[in-house]
Amino acid sequence: MRTQTEQIKKQVLDAFQFRHATKLYDETKVISDEDFAYILEAGRLSPSSLGSEPWKFLVVQSPEMRDKLMPVCPGAVEKLRTASHFIILLARKGVRYDSEYLISQMKDIQQMPAGMIETVSGHYKNFQELNNILDTERSLLDWSSKQTYIALGNMLTAAAMIGIDSTPMEGFSPVGLEKVLADEGLLGDGEFTPSVLAAFGYRQADPARPKTRHSLEDVVEWV
Repeated sequence: MRTQTEQIKKQVLDAFQFRHATKLYDETKVISDEDFAYILEAGRLSPSSLGSEPWKFLVVQSPEMRDKLMPVCPGAVEKLRTASHFIILLARKGVRYDSEYLISQMKDIQQMPAGMIETVSGHYKNFQELNNILDTERSLLDWSSKQTYIALGNMLTAAAMIGIDSTPMEGFSPVGLEKVLADEGLLGDGEFTPSVLAAFGYRQADPARPKTRHSLEDVVEWV
């Protein structure tokens, strides 16, 4: 058992060493459907505050749609051109403790008994008030957007574990991208907004230099 545990730890750390923000992808190499489904599943199974799952993963594979995104995603142009798969992680708006969505989440997804939902909603209200999440629509959206980064991190790691490269990105115009997606009918009835981008595929070349990070002593303090 100890040997197995050590092997798993090594596999995970090796994946982190392997992963880097890939600049250029080999456009001739395509991720298999099976492998990409696994990456998406890693995102779907990710934890989220209150179990709210306030996200949607928009997989952009249409060349025409990728072309439309380039003017409003200047930081992602090369990835849109060459990456095997491209995801826009959307954050759900208005996930208040008493929202129709969160009530449905408790009832239909988490399958809480009817008598428990009101009590739990009260706990959620206290939590959101304590953390100033209800102060403005912006603070509520920021809270949802933070959850998408948990899913993003898990997808990046899941990909690296099987030798697939990735690039997380924020290089887009929020207003411009939202308009493009809204015009295409991809934001529902305004329930979602773009949060972060991610490209997946296979690197064109290895990184020019080894991974650099602060030492563990620099970033960890025991109290």
